[in-house]
Amino acid sequence: MQTKQTIAIIGATGNMGSSLARTLAKGNYRLLLKANQQEKLVEIVNQIKEETPGADVEAALCPKDASWEADIIIAAIPFRAEKEVAEKIRDYANQKIVISIANPLNETYDSLVTPPSTSAAEELQMLLPHAKVVKAFNTTFAADFFTPVINGKQVDAFLAGDDEEALGTVSELISTIGFNPIIAGNLSVSRTLENMQLLLIQLVKRYNYNWQAGWKILHN
Repeated sequence: MQTKQTIAIIGATGNMGSSLARTLAKGNYRLLLKANQQEKLVEIVNQIKEETPGADVEAALCPKDASWEADIIIAAIPFRAEKEVAEKIRDYANQKIVISIANPLNETYDSLVTPPSTSAAEELQMLLPHAKVVKAFNTTFAADFFTPVINGKQVDAFLAGDDEEALGTVSELISTIGFNPIIAGNLSVSRTLENMQLLLIQLVKRYNYNWQAGWKILHN
């Protein structure tokens, strides 16, 4: 039997964090959910247990506790919060996989706040030098987690990182959710993925563009 991995989701009450938690609860994982909104967090834990009876999920008191017990840490937080969270979990993230889903967007969603020579994921790797940072889910909208198949095709989910073993583990996690994992390259490719999401957000705002459906139609 495959060993059950423990996943800490920090920021579990946000749209992305809660969507990740609800879908990952269906896999062979133990979930530790952390968020600042404790009441809402308890509601999400109860919702998951109703949707997926037998789900191994609980609320964590603080990011340190969640990260200490976790094999994989998902930072489901905005870019602006990464530094604060990284400082809290740095000593507990050594040699662990940390998934960065953040897009460093400005307030008007028309530009990135990071310079072209770096990315949110690379910034997080600098803050957590002994962790294995993987970029994933940043080109995925929260609603996509509940419709991972379009026109009979799995929705693609891109990931990037420097550690081959970590990329393999996160690819398996992505497959569990129902997406088709595509390793885009090393962690520096996060710059491209974050710019890709900036473009997609702008297209959605302007045209209500369904990029996943369009991508899959092109690949039929």
